[in-house]
Amino acid sequence: MSTPRISWRIAAVTSAATVLAGSGAGTASWAAYRLLMAQAGVARGVIGRDTSKPPEADGIYTAGCLAPQPWRTGVHADLHLMIFGDSTAGGVGCHSAEEVPGVRIARGLAEATGQRIRLSTKAISGATSKGLAGQVDAMFVAGPPPDAAVILIGANDITKKHSIRASARRLASAVARLRRADAIVVVGTCPNLGIVTAIPQPLRTVVQNWSARLARAQTVATTVAGGRPVQMGNLLAPEFRAAPELMFAADGFHPSAAGYELAAALLLPALIDALNEATPASRPAGRDVDSMRTH
Repeated sequence: MSTPRISWRIAAVTSAATVLAGSGAGTASWAAYRLLMAQAGVARGVIGRDTSKPPEADGIYTAGCLAPQPWRTGVHADLHLMIFGDSTAGGVGCHSAEEVPGVRIARGLAEATGQRIRLSTKAISGATSKGLAGQVDAMFVAGPPPDAAVILIGANDITKKHSIRASARRLASAVARLRRADAIVVVGTCPNLGIVTAIPQPLRTVVQNWSARLARAQTVATTVAGGRPVQMGNLLAPEFRAAPELMFAADGFHPSAAGYELAAALLLPALIDALNEATPASRPAGRDVDSMRTH
């Protein structure tokens, strides 16, 4: 989130209304604009704000450990997992470290492999795809690249009206840089903002369509750059729609512990499969994506 930190759901409502009313197609009438802006105002009052920070969760996880071992130079880890992206990657909305998606994934890897998994988090609340380059830069400054990376990004690109094509290319660039550093990369694509119940129709359909378009572009971009996409919006939406009171945190925007558990359960198998398939001889370098085109 930007400062002051505003729920991306609030921003999504305002941004989508502006986009529809002022689109190049020019199809939105003044009456439609007034309607959408009125809906934005109602949604802002319902959703509220979240100024919390996610729990600190980094460290070394082993199968069955009660708490992570703090990492320091010289401490052994079999696999280094790094989390990039926005507030959902960091776990905003979680009350304890055990609920954070990165922790759930690290614990799952430790249980599945019997290895010591080091978890490092580079995700920043409010980040868009523009911010991924800085997060990857920070990684290279801090030390060697990770063995595996998980990226969750996209919702803030929608709320800030970033170009879908540009957002996808920025993601592809980050994935390619990590792949060239021999890291396995799994990307959770843009969530379906149409599941936000505080956004009324027809505004909800506008937001849903934009997020679906970005998710499709991210899927192509990630694959081209050598990563593995997981289409979070399509996979999570039915569960969130069926039980929003369970899947959303109190702010009405971020996932709850149950929501993050479901997301981690989707990402973990993809990460395990990618690690199992990747041998030093078979890992392709990330492709140059400067000329990539997505829609």
